[in-house]
Amino acid sequence: MCGRYSLHSNPDVIALMFGLSQIPAQQPRYNIAPASRVLIIRHGEAAALALHVRWGLVPRWAKDPSIGAKMNNARAETVAEKPSFREAYRKRRCLIPANGFYEWKLESGLKQPYYIYPSGGALFAFAGLWEQWQDLQTCAIITTAANEKMAAVHERMPVIVSPAEYSLWLSGGDIALRPCPATAIDIRRVGRAVNNARNDVPELLDPEPGAGSKR
Repeated sequence: MCGRYSLHSNPDVIALMFGLSQIPAQQPRYNIAPASRVLIIRHGEAAALALHVRWGLVPRWAKDPSIGAKMNNARAETVAEKPSFREAYRKRRCLIPANGFYEWKLESGLKQPYYIYPSGGALFAFAGLWEQWQDLQTCAIITTAANEKMAAVHERMPVIVSPAEYSLWLSGGDIALRPCPATAIDIRRVGRAVNNARNDVPELLDPEPGAGSKR
């Protein structure tokens, strides 16, 4: 799964990476949690469009938006068939920029957080879906099985779309919803302050004292 992530790059850098003329005002975020307003990139009428939506997909047929609390992630293995996601998978795809994401591993009876980030220093682009429910726009992150490096921490990870496939994904084309190469990510152990979603400061990304990165 993917339950927390960060996005703190300069907006101009985000716009350049995704071929956008501009993006909405974007404050640095270091601990983005479900139900937050998050930045997505999707097809607009004439070109790619960046906007903020709520994280937690609400299907068009939902009776009320509370269902979104259970729809933060969509599994790659079932996204094309599951009623909650299949229409969005066919018609409403998006990319979700991120500098990295967090995952937790049970160690000595405690949930230890790790931060997973691009080995080359670039942004991730998570494969996502978006939906419109009345006047509310929402999204979900597609996850897949972990690659061999990520598997040391957790069994799942977001699907990370390569820049060469951005347009294909957004236009509804077929791409492999599989884990990225292990060489594309680095992992570091971080402090437990990230466990509290109210904490949202740059120091959350710092390595835990005495901890190194998994390369």
